[in-house]
Amino acid sequence: MSAPSTPSASPLPSTLVDELRAVFGDRLHLGEAMRSQHGASEAHFDTVLPDAVVFPHSTEEVVTLVRTCVAARIPIIPYGAGTSIEGNTTPTRGGVTIDLSEMNAILQVNAEDFDVTVQAGVRREELNAYLRDVGLFFPIDPGANATIGGMAATRASGTNAVRYGTMREAILSLRVVTPDGRDIRTARRARKSAAGYDLTRLMIGSEGTLGIITEVTLRLHGIPESIMSAVCSFETMGGAVDTVVQSIQLGIPLARVEILDDVQMKAVNAWSSLDYPEKTTLFFEFHGSERYVQEQVETVSALAAENGGGEFRWSNLPEQRARLWKARHEAYYAAVGLRKGAVGWPTDVCVPISRLAECILETKKDLETASIPGPILGHVGDGNFHVVFVLDPDKPEEAAEAEALNRRLVRRALDMDGTCTGEHGIGLGKQDWLVEELGEAVEMMRTIKRAIDPHDLFNPGKIFAL
Repeated sequence: MSAPSTPSASPLPSTLVDELRAVFGDRLHLGEAMRSQHGASEAHFDTVLPDAVVFPHSTEEVVTLVRTCVAARIPIIPYGAGTSIEGNTTPTRGGVTIDLSEMNAILQVNAEDFDVTVQAGVRREELNAYLRDVGLFFPIDPGANATIGGMAATRASGTNAVRYGTMREAILSLRVVTPDGRDIRTARRARKSAAGYDLTRLMIGSEGTLGIITEVTLRLHGIPESIMSAVCSFETMGGAVDTVVQSIQLGIPLARVEILDDVQMKAVNAWSSLDYPEKTTLFFEFHGSERYVQEQVETVSALAAENGGGEFRWSNLPEQRARLWKARHEAYYAAVGLRKGAVGWPTDVCVPISRLAECILETKKDLETASIPGPILGHVGDGNFHVVFVLDPDKPEEAAEAEALNRRLVRRALDMDGTCTGEHGIGLGKQDWLVEELGEAVEMMRTIKRAIDPHDLFNPGKIFAL
């Protein structure tokens, strides 16, 4: 399900180039190298070049760009760090890619209210480094050092979602440029509101199809008094999943809990120079007071032992915790590294937690008989897990096999009343499954899209076809 490949898109009208050059100067790029960078994907999708790339520095410049391009009927594709993996920023119809990475100012920290307002191009690691001195942190952690605007546009999640939620819960307000060139704010900073339609939630996860997010106001949290990480390997996949489910059922507020199967652990050990057993493994993190964290560790350790877990290796040393989570964040690259010259096809589903063990075990059976590697990993605490198909790009039969395996996986998740994507978004890769999952609701989405963007110029071809 790759986007059609093309060496370059049709050139922009010279009058439009002149208008953009007058505003953006050398921040307008027409060269093939820059365009190729913004037309490529982290995953298996083919590269499609935009006609131009522009780096704005303010919301006002975004407004100017939008009005200029819309008047000329030129598509506009918002772009953050380029870490999305469902072809979400692929310029399927050419046009102008608007790279927001240089809009990276932290505008206002309201420590008393536990919130912060940032421009869309601020990256999550930079934000947390800035907040550290005021004792606050932003918990959403998708792994990649993504931009906040991109995380909002794709409704990102990550390793901390089991305790702190996703971008949907983290965002208080957005500043958005609409397809008709208006500059709007979707809400104020109040923690709740019943004022009109919830435009904030409408924009979250819309993948740049309804508006360009230029500023985000986020909820923050206090840095915990004590943080402890732990690793435990299991004899069976079922024992690992049961440990997580039972921990949640007991009300243990796990901050992070990640599952990596035996294939993924082999890849992680090789990539990150670790020496963990090559068995299904859980990575944990616990937050709270020192005494409370110790109680959590003891309870989860006992549950793990009852479910066939091995040694419960824990640490509260920052350098050891950092090494552990760095290995988890690089798990995708570790998986692709299992085969020289391979490409990755990552996919994800999410199911009700009561069906999680069943879904993972049936998926594992499929993968054990496959001819291609397919490591399993995921945010098991909220029912979300990933498979990374590791493919030889010169063997189309492997792509076909991955497509079949993915189809079985998504069908399995939907049959369990789950979703075709827990956090990757729809992009190009899961449009048919969105219709399968939500049916007539997708037509309502199309109605909204047509009303807001009647010429289909904002990130066209994503989520669904008009």
